[in-house]
Amino acid sequence: MTHPERQRPNPLVRSETAPESAVDETRRRGRGARSNHSGRFESERRLGFDDGWESLGELDPFRTEVYEEPARSIITTNKSPDISFDQSINPYRGCEHGCTYCYARPTHCYLGHSAGLDFETKLYAKTNAAELLEKELASKGYTLKVIALGTNTDPYQPIERERRITRQILEVLERANHPVGIVTKSALVLRDLDILSRMASRGLAKVALSVTTLDRRIARAMEPRATTPPKRLEAIRGLAEAGVPAAVMVAPIVPGLTDSEIEGILEAAHEAGATEAGYVLLRLPLEIKDIFREWLASEFPDRADRVINLLRSMHGGQDYVAEFGRRQKGNGPYADQIALRFRLALKRLGLNERRQPLRLDLFSRPVAKGQQMPLL
Repeated sequence: MTHPERQRPNPLVRSETAPESAVDETRRRGRGARSNHSGRFESERRLGFDDGWESLGELDPFRTEVYEEPARSIITTNKSPDISFDQSINPYRGCEHGCTYCYARPTHCYLGHSAGLDFETKLYAKTNAAELLEKELASKGYTLKVIALGTNTDPYQPIERERRITRQILEVLERANHPVGIVTKSALVLRDLDILSRMASRGLAKVALSVTTLDRRIARAMEPRATTPPKRLEAIRGLAEAGVPAAVMVAPIVPGLTDSEIEGILEAAHEAGATEAGYVLLRLPLEIKDIFREWLASEFPDRADRVINLLRSMHGGQDYVAEFGRRQKGNGPYADQIALRFRLALKRLGLNERRQPLRLDLFSRPVAKGQQMPLL
């Protein structure tokens, strides 16, 4: 399917200035977001409703649609001082995992979509990612730095099983001896153990599994189409046994809901073979604050106020502070307590004691089409 044309307003959809109500549960079954609010760049808000003729297509269940999107460039760079990587690749836009807290949701609004259900059902596959990557690595102006996969949307979300774009990217990186770090919450990463183990044996690959909770009920509600927590721990074990350095990201920590599990997650990941660990506090910028609140009120009404109040206490009374250094970890007594607990658990378990930087000295620049092959 090609890139879709922007849809014209449906005459059976009335414009409203008030926020839309939650989508009926039967239409969003298996999804994370409860609503599909118009994006912040849209000039009007639209609300689907049954006019009695059963003719409105929007009343159908939300199904996953994948659009092919040839990219113009594939390596994204950033200069954020609180992020551990300088360049990254995201093979897909949108993510079917449907994590209600996903900080990438607002980026879907740039495409004319909603950060809600659209984000997890209207997906874009960058079909020429591997070809572009080889071209960009071959450029004489390319500066070698570790490339991160999975910084915005998950490179191993369900559609990767058929699309295999992430694997194609890894094949290019392996041929060029280019270092790569991966963050995912999917056990599908084990499919590529053949490539990852070879790269890791040369000090060129690391993988981090995001484990938000060990509670299956919370995980299923909060991350409906992601790999279950036990399977993520099995993925850490599989990576470690294959010689691939494995880490665990306790991310995001949701105060009042999952923060009690910090030590348990770290212990389980360490037992599975993880040697490194990190964490990120829940972030609620832009549309995410409403999407997460709707979900929280629906799934955990008895804890909703406490969760939001604790979070705001770590952001100076606001839902979110975008300031570098504060946005990831927050500040204040409760944030300090989380940081201290995390440090003590790391020390007790011996995590982060054997951090090995990925190698940059093995890189072999690909030969672009039309260039002369090296003589030696």
